[in-house]
Amino acid sequence: MANDNKPLRSTAWFGHPDRDGFLHRSWMKNQGFPADLFDGRPVIGICNTFSELTPCNAHFRELAERVKRGVYEAGGFPLEFPVMSLGETQLRPTAMLFRNLASMDVEESIRGNPIDGVVLLMGCDKTTPALLMGAASCDLPAIGISGGPMLNGKFRGEDIGSGTGVWQMSEMVRAGEMTPQDFTAAESCMHRSKGSCMTMGTASTMASMVEALGMALPENAAIPAVDARRHRLAQLSGRRIVEMVNQDLRMSKILTRQAFENAIRTNAAIGGSTNAVIHLLAVAGRMGVELNLQDWDRLGAEIPCLVDLQPSGRFLMEDFFYAGGLPVVMNRIKHLLHQDALTVNGRTIGENIDGARCWNPQVIRSFEEPFKPAAGIAVLRGNLAPDGAVIKPSAASPHLLKHRGRAVVFEDIEDFHARIDDEALDVDEHCVMVLKNCGPRGYPGMAEVGNMPLPPKVLRKGITDMVRISDARMSGTAYGTVVLHTSPEAAAGGPLALVRDGDMIELDVPGRRLHLEVSDEELVRRRAEWAPPDAPKRGWYKLYVEHVQQAHLGADLDFLVGSSGAPVPRDSH
Repeated sequence: MANDNKPLRSTAWFGHPDRDGFLHRSWMKNQGFPADLFDGRPVIGICNTFSELTPCNAHFRELAERVKRGVYEAGGFPLEFPVMSLGETQLRPTAMLFRNLASMDVEESIRGNPIDGVVLLMGCDKTTPALLMGAASCDLPAIGISGGPMLNGKFRGEDIGSGTGVWQMSEMVRAGEMTPQDFTAAESCMHRSKGSCMTMGTASTMASMVEALGMALPENAAIPAVDARRHRLAQLSGRRIVEMVNQDLRMSKILTRQAFENAIRTNAAIGGSTNAVIHLLAVAGRMGVELNLQDWDRLGAEIPCLVDLQPSGRFLMEDFFYAGGLPVVMNRIKHLLHQDALTVNGRTIGENIDGARCWNPQVIRSFEEPFKPAAGIAVLRGNLAPDGAVIKPSAASPHLLKHRGRAVVFEDIEDFHARIDDEALDVDEHCVMVLKNCGPRGYPGMAEVGNMPLPPKVLRKGITDMVRISDARMSGTAYGTVVLHTSPEAAAGGPLALVRDGDMIELDVPGRRLHLEVSDEELVRRRAEWAPPDAPKRGWYKLYVEHVQQAHLGADLDFLVGSSGAPVPRDSH
């Protein structure tokens, strides 16, 4: 029984002496569960995104066992269940296409089963928002536990960062500065332990967001996957979720507007991924919290980046943890945070971060002497992005933040791959590379292709960055002067669809402007000649394309926005 003396949800399955209660208990007993586990104690679902096809999450079986240990210790009954696992490294055409599908899997698995509270095992990029979104739609007590980052990559005496090193070394190969043999040799050196990307990519960013939102215990963001303290955190999370059920501490009490504002500001301070924009907008939408794209600029754009981590800096997540991790960062921006925001451990954010100490000031800088000033997400608008586009200034080249150049247009990713290495391509470092039809509908799924590789003839000049614009996303491990999430997207008839080779484009990040220097009359004429791409004919692709919202709204499905709670469904017999 919960503290308010209301029966727990699970009693509707296990708590009746009639035929249906007999069936529910009896079927479960075929696994050897003793009868006293059905005595009304909290039933805790362990939502597991384990998969050998998702390398970041391949150790989640052992993590789940630690959670179970904690649940039992606190007097609960843990029951593990699988949901769709989204591996950014293997899943095509992009894991983002299936984020909303996985969230539906989570939501319906929680709602349809005898679950009183849930532990969310999350790791690889899209598993974190998918689980948060699905659980938010049910609004039961929930706690997150991330899988943790890999150990630092090591290659010939140097640290190399997951993802970031790939982009760097692949460009070196294309420029003739690295042999293919050395490139291949680096594969086993980059990823040498269990866990997710050890750069401040999307996985580490979202693990940080879970902690900043108050949805995980302190230190969740940075403990390495293979560190024993990750197992300790899982066990403590198992204990805590039972207490949360008894206290009826639901997600809606934690995921408030103040929590999302804290997360936005924290994302800036860690130099977090642009992907956090779309994911937090989607989670807020499920929770019914008013949050919009402009909030990212208004709340976080001027906050300095305190963390010197790849891809913006030098160090990696293992170093970040040893330096004190996210509590130190949040403590150093505490004057900007809602310190009274509640967290899953029953304490406030202010209480959780109080007294956090930094053990390596090279990795985590002070607010007064930051790694980079004004490093949050900048939101751009103009006739090329009426509903907004984003850029991460901390990962961009300062001299390109104000730039005017000639457009070199690629109609889709196949067109890009077919022509980018062509020596006859009319392009130089002053041009603006434009990629179309890679947004939510266009790819579909909004793949991480926005950080387009540069043309070899530009690389050979020693140029390592150009302005790039698309309706796509980019990996949080990537870098460069890359404008992303241009909304509306090309496939939805946004202005990006109308850009042609030779058009002049102005990028003004300080002025928050993205402008296509083409007259309104000419754009009207071009629009009359434009035709939308063919739509998918069946299955999830069809449902997704017909209902996905644009990037500035979080790219959720329109019929999933909002919460339905978790009332006990009708009997199954």
